[in-house]
Amino acid sequence: MEKPRRGIQSVEIGTQLLVALGRHVAPMALRDLGKSAGIPVGKAHPYLVSFLKVGFVVQDGTGRYELGPLALQLGLAKLQRLDPIKEASPLIEALASETEQSIAVAVWGNFGPTVVRLEEPIHPLHVNLRTGTVMSLAYTATGRLFAAYLPPKVVEKMMLEDLARTRPADGRGASEELSKSQIEALLVETRLHGVSRTLGQPIPGIDAFCAPVFDSTNNLVLGITAMGPEATFDSDWNGRVAVPLKACALEISRRLGFVPTEEEAG
Repeated sequence: MEKPRRGIQSVEIGTQLLVALGRHVAPMALRDLGKSAGIPVGKAHPYLVSFLKVGFVVQDGTGRYELGPLALQLGLAKLQRLDPIKEASPLIEALASETEQSIAVAVWGNFGPTVVRLEEPIHPLHVNLRTGTVMSLAYTATGRLFAAYLPPKVVEKMMLEDLARTRPADGRGASEELSKSQIEALLVETRLHGVSRTLGQPIPGIDAFCAPVFDSTNNLVLGITAMGPEATFDSDWNGRVAVPLKACALEISRRLGFVPTEEEAG
């Protein structure tokens, strides 16, 4: 087993103060900051003096503290280096192993939601899905996820084109034709649960969930889809697939700078 690496305790304590400042929009008084970080005022003050000297924090006219220019510079430098797919890769590998389902990562491309990464479990799912596949906006969990969270103007025209292209010509298609009101109801359902779901669509016998990944500006950047045979796929909104999927997507979002609400974090 790897031995625990020795760190510098004072750095870890000081970081608690910076994290507490980062969680509050408004500047904080020393007493409130110490309480939020779980550090006595007398112990917190010397750290803040040092942070003031290097520009990690600043004080306003009333003596309250807030993050300073150095914190901004480091944050921007990190954001410039972020690659959503790179951040997601190790987490979706673990997700595939935990859920024993196929996991796909999709981005919004020129032609709609496009698969850019696939992670198969021990027993791969034999469906016609590969990197570069463009997912239907109306009939797939991935497509509905993007339709639910992207601005309507971005998806409206593409949704109409998708419906015209995927409409069963003879009424015997794998998916029943959806009306505009049915699609809107499905998008409302997606926002309500924070994840989209399809049961036996567009491939009979295959169920799927798709969860959103947001960046630091609250924009949707990825869709993480879990899919598998209905016989082994837990399709419950709070089941053993949906729960770890949403947790995975939220963790990727956090790594991209997204700050969840208390409800989302809970």
